[in-house]
Amino acid sequence: MPAKRKRTQAPADQTDDLDRRIIEALQENGRAPFIKLAEALGVSEGTIRSRYHRLCEADMLQVVGVTNPLRLGFDSSSLIGIKVAGSPVEVAEAIAGWEEASYVVVTAGQFDVVVELICTDRLHLMEVVSRIRELDDVVSSETLVYLALVKQLYNWGVPERAPVPA
Repeated sequence: MPAKRKRTQAPADQTDDLDRRIIEALQENGRAPFIKLAEALGVSEGTIRSRYHRLCEADMLQVVGVTNPLRLGFDSSSLIGIKVAGSPVEVAEAIAGWEEASYVVVTAGQFDVVVELICTDRLHLMEVVSRIRELDDVVSSETLVYLALVKQLYNWGVPERAPVPA
């Protein structure tokens, strides 16, 4: 079983306006050099570098190249809704360790866990869905196979906090 991710909770009250502006700038262009971000935001490059590393270590920021798996030949990408009898966290953590799982969340509502799988073909998808069904406490699953990627955004920014009353 893979090592558990560090559960650092970095609530919004530990960030400030500069953190928010850095995140928004990187969502606009994740390849922007720190020196350009510093110039645009009116701070030093060292400040940007320090904030960037803190945000990454707090699991608030991850800068990656986002792809369209369907265009890359992953013909059976899908979303799986899972109902469990026991702890949804344990099931989610087990699946999170799988190479095919690109997104794993514990949810409220019809499903206890929702997983995005990136699979090469239908046989690969069938094998992964079978692994899900074999997990302890999994009661049922529903597979939604992607037919087309119409919209995928990652530029929602950071919510502004309400002012704290004095």
